[in-house]
Amino acid sequence: MSPQLPARARVVVIGGGVIGASIAYHLAHAGWADTLVLERHSLTSGTTWHAAGLMTCFGSTSETNTAMRLYSRDLYARLEEETGQSTGFRAVGLIEAAADEDRLHEYRRVAAYQRRLGLVVEEITPTEIAERFPFAKVDDLLAGFWVPGDGRVNPVDVTMALARGAKQLGVQVIEGVSVHQVLTERRGGVDSVVGVRTSAGDLECEFVVNCAGMWARELGERNGVVIPNQAAEHYYLITDTVAGLTPDMPVFEDPAAYGYYREEGGGMMVGLFEPAAAAWRPEGTPADFAFGELSPDWERMGPFLEMAMARVPITQEVGIRKFFCGPESFTPDLAPAVGEAPGMRGYFVTAGLNSVGILSAGGMGRIVAQWISSGRPDVDVTGFNLDRFHRYQLAPAYRAARTAEVLGTVYAAHTPGTQLRTGRGVRRSAVHDRLAAQGALFRDVTGWESADYYAGPGRSPEPEPSWGRAGWFERWEAEHRAVREGVGLMDMSFMAKYLVTGPDAGAFLDRLSGASVNGPSGEIVYTQWLGEDGRLEADLTVTKLADDEFLVVASDTAAGHVLAWMQRQVGEDRVAIQDVTTAYCQLNVQGPRSRDLLAEVVDSDLSTQAFPFRTARWVHIGCAPVLLVRITYLGELGYELYIPTEMAVHVYELLTQAGERHGLEHVGLRSLSSLRMEKAYRDYGHDIDNTDCPLEVGLGFALDLEKPGGFIGRDAVLARKDAAKAVGGHRSRLVQILLTDPEPLMYHAEIVYRDGIAVGDVRAASYGWTLGGAVGLAFVTHPAHEGIANPEWLRSGDWEVDIAGERYAAQVSLAPMYDPKNERIKI
Repeated sequence: MSPQLPARARVVVIGGGVIGASIAYHLAHAGWADTLVLERHSLTSGTTWHAAGLMTCFGSTSETNTAMRLYSRDLYARLEEETGQSTGFRAVGLIEAAADEDRLHEYRRVAAYQRRLGLVVEEITPTEIAERFPFAKVDDLLAGFWVPGDGRVNPVDVTMALARGAKQLGVQVIEGVSVHQVLTERRGGVDSVVGVRTSAGDLECEFVVNCAGMWARELGERNGVVIPNQAAEHYYLITDTVAGLTPDMPVFEDPAAYGYYREEGGGMMVGLFEPAAAAWRPEGTPADFAFGELSPDWERMGPFLEMAMARVPITQEVGIRKFFCGPESFTPDLAPAVGEAPGMRGYFVTAGLNSVGILSAGGMGRIVAQWISSGRPDVDVTGFNLDRFHRYQLAPAYRAARTAEVLGTVYAAHTPGTQLRTGRGVRRSAVHDRLAAQGALFRDVTGWESADYYAGPGRSPEPEPSWGRAGWFERWEAEHRAVREGVGLMDMSFMAKYLVTGPDAGAFLDRLSGASVNGPSGEIVYTQWLGEDGRLEADLTVTKLADDEFLVVASDTAAGHVLAWMQRQVGEDRVAIQDVTTAYCQLNVQGPRSRDLLAEVVDSDLSTQAFPFRTARWVHIGCAPVLLVRITYLGELGYELYIPTEMAVHVYELLTQAGERHGLEHVGLRSLSSLRMEKAYRDYGHDIDNTDCPLEVGLGFALDLEKPGGFIGRDAVLARKDAAKAVGGHRSRLVQILLTDPEPLMYHAEIVYRDGIAVGDVRAASYGWTLGGAVGLAFVTHPAHEGIANPEWLRSGDWEVDIAGERYAAQVSLAPMYDPKNERIKI
């Protein structure tokens, strides 16, 4: 007999694993007790029940991830007092072993970053590792990192405690009911959730949250939602009883040996994240799979298991009580799939937790519940927003290959320059083969093959991961200087491009944009899109081609988000939105000699008087019509060329032929990064995100606060501006930061000090070949609650940056250190 369902609920959570239970618990605490959890079998029956139960926070240089884990750890420690249900949490501590120099350097960076966010972590010697975890072989280890507050939990008990807490506040949890379909209606131009169809009948709702784990992809596809998670085999074993091993023994991890270790029932659990994994059932997860195990592949796992057990030799001497293989789901980039489905309203997803579901669930549940109840996330979600995915990633061949590889990176060293090799060559620009002939080292840019740098004609470079100066730095410098001093050609075809047309197109985009974008035709405008809270949603350009025709160009990583944002805002406007990303190849010609080169091939006058900065005009290059836009992201005189894809090679040949007379260099993304960083140009999703106010991150100049009709978020920005004016400025600012020593390198998440006090961190960085040192963008906050991060505060302090435990002197500036008056881009 089917369980009795209510006629309606405000929110339906689909899936009764730990994440579904957490979202329901946090919705209830937010006052949304009219929430229903539907579980097809029994709570925890998918993958939660067999999770290893690690509650560890160490290892992330993401503020969102670190805060999420710290919150989970704290929640699991106090849930029993609230609900009466134990979570099994024991703060036994974590030891993370560093077995090689790359890992040691990485972990020192991680430790410095996470300490600032409140994680207590200490570097310890191999001898101290042995004192805390005497079972480990430590003679070949370099160091360890001790986190006393981390530990272990019981995954089933955590889930039951969350579910009980939710029910105590009025949430209903019903087991034995499958959801077959999310029901929608077209409202305001967007498919909106109105209910769910289940094995026990239909019911109405306003929101659904797809927490279906391994089944999330297939459920999502029924509504056209792209969730490319894929189950993979995950292994651990439990030995017979080990003398002296108690439940209070620390968790020990040695990623170089592929293993994690903790006490379980008097024996030792040895868990594995092997470098060559295996996807499970890419054709689809069986609907009736529950509390299931998989047949282990001993032949494949043998070498990895031997290596893991060799780190803790006692595991080779006692018997094995249990050898377990079960499925865990993974995403193509090892980040979760979270957020509101693009093109829909009310359909949320939280899936693909990549084997860190237990330690993430508490914090993730809070984030998603807050997102649903308020309409906006209160943390940076740019790294895991669902709208980053692409439909091709649903292909079984892609999922099978990528999942097998990406699981293997869980315990890999995260050395800069490391690349994934599966799922490559899927998206290529029209000039790909020509770039390969120039010696391009390609890297994956949201599925596009894009040149990182060029080794030279006829060469086939391979990635050279390194925390230091790799062999290709010389080529990088040459490309950088070519743009600063001559002229460079860059393929940017991966940029997202949308044609927005219709009678209301101008008014529609002007309402979305902080800047005035509905001015004269033939003009490009740099602008931000904001939420109602006045915080960033997008950072892009809008080009007015005609009164009823506009081109919106955004970064590749923001493609899905920009499209989804437009779709949700259209309402009754007479507007059509067309993705033209692949219709046009984008070649950028940049540098002080760019005009001289283009003048030889373009059929128009390119003088400053005839073609000033921000001009956009259709021209001809050879036989091809080209939208030529005078704009730069590199800080020099430059142009973007939008070429019909089928004519791109024709235009490329004409450009390179003319370029021979002007010293044209092919330029890759390494130089894009270093050139834009010297100019302090922002990049949404890297150094600015959805939590930022444009005033604090130096983008106030791009807002037209006086334009008729205003824009989304204007009132919130004005209120924040008035509040800052009343106290003399903002407490936090995004600043450019430059190391005075030319040798050390910055990448991301380095801690920034002023007069010996940690005041911020580097959000993104590169090497400034023109400025003469590592340069980045850092978000800094005055340590005093009433303090202001004004120019005087920035000038007066002694600034330093911590790189893996060593501090280096630095300079900071609100204005770009390179060409602060923008004279070079307007010549």
